[in-house]
Parts: sequence; structure tokens; C-alpha cells
Amino acid sequence: MMNKRFWVESLSKEEKKSYISFSLRLDSRILIPNTSTMPTLVTPEWLHAQRNHPDLVILDASLKENISGLKPPYEGVQIPGARYFDLEKHFSDHSSGLPHTLPSEKDFEAAAQALGINQDSLIVVYDYIGIYTSPRAWWMFHIMGHTKVHVLNGGLPAWVEAGFPTEEIQSHAFASGNFRAKLDAEKVKNLAFVQANLSKKEALVIDARSAGRFTAEVPEPRQGLRGGHIPGSYNIPFMQVLEKGKYKSAEELKSIFSPYLNQEKPLVFSCGSGVTACVLYLALEQITDGPKAVFDGSWTEWALNPNVPVETGQNLI
Repeated sequence: MMNKRFWVESLSKEEKKSYISFSLRLDSRILIPNTSTMPTLVTPEWLHAQRNHPDLVILDASLKENISGLKPPYEGVQIPGARYFDLEKHFSDHSSGLPHTLPSEKDFEAAAQALGINQDSLIVVYDYIGIYTSPRAWWMFHIMGHTKVHVLNGGLPAWVEAGFPTEEIQSHAFASGNFRAKLDAEKVKNLAFVQANLSKKEALVIDARSAGRFTAEVPEPRQGLRGGHIPGSYNIPFMQVLEKGKYKSAEELKSIFSPYLNQEKPLVFSCGSGVTACVLYLALEQITDGPKAVFDGSWTEWALNPNVPVETGQNLI
């Protein structure tokens, strides 16, 4: 039976500083974070200190296969007790004909409950690349109304390199959860919105794909997909907001996003299939709570539709 209390045994200097930025409730011998004011990104040291938290659920959102070309440095292992968040099998809408699109409230709720997620679960998501698919899992819980969800900055590589233990990939037994989903539809956009935005220009569309794919100088990894980008969209390759598998500092992120934020319009993020768009979404979340959304079908949906235009080349702001 899981211990209902947990001890903060040791904290790094960085972790002690991070505690100053959010509230803590001191209960006798136990230091419990106020998760309503916690940073979205957490460190390996923080997660290790919470390992016996009664509500903690660690989710491994790694893809079994990916077309990114990014090779995970540590394969075949997971953080002890992690549950597998199967993005492709259980947390995508297979009826859409598109990869990785958001499931319905009902389907997401059922899949989360099957993972043992409760209304009061403290969720920490990671992936084996560092920062790749974990922001997508975070975003899905975020827009489905769960506030206590965080991303392990640096993912599994950061955990291993901090000296913390792993276990072989395995499944663990857990009871079904009582999670309830409530979609915030403003944070997800469809093709009709993006198409109408070509003339309305109410939002800025930011594409997270590589510069070569954006300009059509490099072919799409999905066979038969047109190259180029949504007319009027801008390019911030998702790797630009990362350094050594972790998010860059707030000051660096402000520098990257400021030309777009200065337009004083909501930002809508796109990519190949809606995954790395969430890397940019979470990056922006670190510096502003302003309006932002993800074009869920992203470039795959746009490029497959013969009735919408495509641009090639650069588009500088």
C-alpha cells in the first residue's frame, strides 16, 4: 500500500530556488507543494522528491516509433512506476484518418480512466527523447480541464543523467480512475478556422516543422504529402526553443516569441501532425498566459486537402 506521506529528502540548489516561486504548505514533518501555483516544467530532483506522493502518476508518453530522426539515448527503460501513455493507440482519434488528432471528450476520459487517472491525480509526463511527445500529452490533459499536470523538463535523459534509478519497460497494476474530461474548445482549432483566417487574419499561425519542410526544400516524411506551408504562416522550428533536450530559459523564449507577440494576436501552432506544435505551445506557456491554440490536424490535414492553397519559400515577420 502506498505511503500517504512523502518526505523531501534532498533538493538541489536549483530545486530550492524553484520552490520559492510557488506556494508550499508545511504540515508537520512534510513539505507538500501547492500544485495550483507550481511551474508547469519540473526537474528530476523535484520528481524524485515526490516519488511517494499518494496522488502522483508518472506517464511515459514516448512513441514506440517516430519519424523525427531523433534517437533516444536510453531505450528499454522507464522511470520506476511509470504508466505508458499510448498516444497513437489510445489517445488519438482513429476515425479522423489523420495521425494524432485529439479524441472526443468521452474517448479521452475513458482512456485516462483506464490509465488510473483520478480527478486529484498529480500527473508528470515525460518522453525518452527529452522534450518531444510529452508536451502533446500535457496539452491534452491541459485542454481537457486537468490542472495538476506537469512535464519533466529534459525527460528520461535528464532523469538518468541526474543519477536516479530506472527499471526495464514493464506494466504495473493500478485501479481504474475517476477522471472527468471537460474540453476547452478555444485551445484547439480546426481546418475551417485556419482557412477562414487566411482572409480574417485574426490569429498568427506558427509552424513548428523544420525550415526545410516549411519552405518545401525538403520533402515531407509522409509519402505523397505536399510540401510548403499554410499561406501567411511563420516558422519557428520546435528545436529552436530547446537546448540539450530541455526548454531554453524564459528570457531566451521571450526573445524568440517577441516578434510574434508584438502583433497582439492569438497564436495558433501547427506542425506535421499536432505533436511538436505542442512543444511551441508549452514554450509560450512559460512566458505568457495569453490566448493560444493548436491546429490539431496541422500540416497533414492541410496538405491533403486539394481545396486549400499552399505557399513555399520563407515568410519572415
